Formats: sequence, structure tokens, C-alpha cells
Amino acid sequence: MIRTSTTTHYAHCPSPIGELLVLGDDQGRVTGLYVEGEPGAPAVESGWRHDPGASRPALDQLDAYFDGRLTDFDLELAPEGTAFQRQVWAALSEIPYAETLSYRDVAGELGRPRSSRAVGQANGRNPISVIVPCHRVIAADGTLGGYGWGLERKRWLLDHEARVAGRTLVSP
Repeated sequence: MIRTSTTTHYAHCPSPIGELLVLGDDQGRVTGLYVEGEPGAPAVESGWRHDPGASRPALDQLDAYFDGRLTDFDLELAPEGTAFQRQVWAALSEIPYAETLSYRDVAGELGRPRSSRAVGQANGRNPISVIVPCHRVIAADGTLGGYGWGLERKRWLLDHEARVAGRTLVSP
């Protein structure tokens, strides 16, 4: 078996929620998006290549998203995870802009109505946040629930989308 080596490309993206770290592979696919310094965010490794050009589509679309000019990302994604996690992340990507679903709703859409907790765990392991909109998943009672980057950032993202879409804000 021949193995091809894959170089991780990275770039930094300033945003209203903090400095983002965008990761990609040799095929130009996004493999990760993190707020630098937050739990779960990887440290830049010595073998990685700083290459904003390779990340240009993601950087441009993130800028447009945060400026309110983009509501649907159109990027090649390659998140690493289990088959179930990838199913959950695909379902998250189908949640319309400025709308929310509960963990129970997502579990139901996957045909696994009793797996709300597992959906929550997969949601929390989403390596491409914002682009794969895990912030659009809330608790069944309508509360925000948890968010790896903190509830203030989740609220900001939901309020941002509501403002752009002309909807009611999450927070006053």
C-alpha cells in the first residue's frame, strides 16, 4: 500500500469572536476551524505550513459571513471523525441560516430519536465550527445549552445571523 503524505496548511483569520485558526489539507479542503487558545484548539505544529493562499476560499467566505454578506458556505470540507460524528456534522450543515434545532430534532432527523446525548457529544467534537454550524443547535427547552467556545460566542453567532436575516435576536 502506498501512503501519500498530507501536509496541514494553516492560516489565521481575525473575527468578531476571536482569532480563528483555519486548517486545510493538500487537496484544498478545510479540515479544522478553531478559536485560537480555546480548549480543543490545536497548537500550530512545526511540520504545518503557513499558507494563507491555500486557505483563501475559506478566509474570504469567513470574512463575508462575519460581514453579513454570506449565509451559506460553499467549501470542500474534510472533517475527521467517526461515521456517526460525520452524519451529525452533515445534519448540522443542513440547518438553515439563522434557525436553530434541538439536539432531539437532529437525532430525529438522523432516524435515531433516542440519541440526543450522542448527538450532543458529536456536536461538541465538531472540528469545523461556524462553517459546520454547531452553534445552531440548542437544548429542547429553547435554552442555548453548551458551546465549546463559550455561550457568549454562541449567542453572538446566533444574534449575528438573526440580525442579518432580519429576525428576533437571541439576547436583548
